[in-house]
Amino acid sequence: MAIGISLSEKLSLAGDYELNYKNKKSIEEILNYESCDIEGEKSSAPVGDLYFGDNKDILLNFIKNKKYLFDLVYIDPPFSTGTRFESRTQNHAYNDELQGSKYIEFIRERLVLIKELMSENASIYVHLDIKMVCEIKLIMDEIFGRSNFRALITRKKSNPKNFTSKTYGNISDYLLFYSKSDQYIWNRQFVEPSENHLKEYSYIDNQGRRHMRVPLHAPGERNGETGKEWKGMMPPKGKHWQYPPSKLDDLDKSGHIHWSTTGNPRRKVYLDESKGVSVQDIWMEFKDAHNQNIKITGYPTEKNEFLLERIIKASSNKNSLILDCFAGSGTTLSVSTDLGRRWVGVDNSCESIKTIYERFSKGLKKMGIHNKSIASKNNDQPLLEGLIKNFNFFLDIKKVELLKNYIKNLSETNQDKFSNLKRFLEKL
Repeated sequence: MAIGISLSEKLSLAGDYELNYKNKKSIEEILNYESCDIEGEKSSAPVGDLYFGDNKDILLNFIKNKKYLFDLVYIDPPFSTGTRFESRTQNHAYNDELQGSKYIEFIRERLVLIKELMSENASIYVHLDIKMVCEIKLIMDEIFGRSNFRALITRKKSNPKNFTSKTYGNISDYLLFYSKSDQYIWNRQFVEPSENHLKEYSYIDNQGRRHMRVPLHAPGERNGETGKEWKGMMPPKGKHWQYPPSKLDDLDKSGHIHWSTTGNPRRKVYLDESKGVSVQDIWMEFKDAHNQNIKITGYPTEKNEFLLERIIKASSNKNSLILDCFAGSGTTLSVSTDLGRRWVGVDNSCESIKTIYERFSKGLKKMGIHNKSIASKNNDQPLLEGLIKNFNFFLDIKKVELLKNYIKNLSETNQDKFSNLKRFLEKL
């Protein structure tokens, strides 16, 4: 079993502080919890592995058996809202009742385990709202090291509302982005430039190409190649060249440097060579489902597929292994499949397992038909040709009876969907 870092090592990574609270366990205690026993059923040509059980127990099993090493982790855990969540068909999905230090330790235990399962190239995104994002930021500094904090991303989650409380309208939530090391996978993402950004390309050269002109230097002095003389000049005081002199020569020969009448060089950035504008840390385009024509599963707190697409493209490569241990509606799993990544999903909710099975066999339905009366008329919806994707299914053996009873209580039509799963459970 992997061994956690000591308290003194942990503090040296995080800085000179840590978050203290009642019943905070040591990393050694967390890593030495007893894991669960798992049974499973494998499919032909699986796109991923789905686990049913408490994610702490399942993650401990992964560590004990050295089963996985993940390049990317995305989790959308409960937000400490004190709420009971139901699907759009009024089926119980999960409880979000933990508060204060109990909530913090719940998340911390899982983050400690997740780190043990991350490759050196891995990143993690933790999706939270304003209630606990500050506290969990301190916890992640402790676990991953403050130097491995990469971004706090703000997401616009909804349209403006007529709030009655005496404060500003709450339309945002947050993603804490950390890496395991400084060697993390990073594929820069771009968006189309806005009209204001296009105005910055205000110059046109003698070939008719539109471009902007930017400095050749950057802040900070350097002793290496970028701090050396180029074409008889040194970088301005307190600065260094953005490129080594040899690269600057190449840029000059190719016509990518403009020389002013006073001999000041600036780099030309051509519009027709630009990939777009680098994605920044405020994301406005990934709101939760907000009209009747948007397709969803109907699972509560379901996240936007395009949000996950951006994260997965930026922080993983083809064939990377991705973990979502609060799998919920299966958005991470579905988008990972579409992008050619392998995945592992874990959830402790029977409603989540049902939702993921339906998502991978029938796809999504328009938000407007996710109510009990209309949904009942759509239970005989045919399987979508070419959509069915197989995945391996595993569960904590302590959960067998719970899942059996859940399936038994479904309507006959719904039970038929899970005939293979029912047969598997009957063997246990």
